[in-house]
Amino acid sequence: MHTVLVILGGLVLLVIIYGIAFWRGTSPRRAFLVYAVLWAVAAATNLWVGVTHAGYSVAEELPIFAMIFGVPCLLAWFLARRLA
Repeated sequence: MHTVLVILGGLVLLVIIYGIAFWRGTSPRRAFLVYAVLWAVAAATNLWVGVTHAGYSVAEELPIFAMIFGVPCLLAWFLARRLA
């Protein structure tokens, strides 16, 4: 359940970043770059918390990190390509 909530948080961040980009007249590709960096930091923080505080190994957390980072980032990339 935690993974789903984190992915939903990534989608909320996506809407916020793209909304600000459209409001300011910034290109979707630039918004994607900003989003990808911010989301990579957030996903890496989630991985770090899982390893240091929840007691998971890095090997256990890496597939979760890939899903948490990959799903929203892939959608962001697709939107940037379609809207540009």
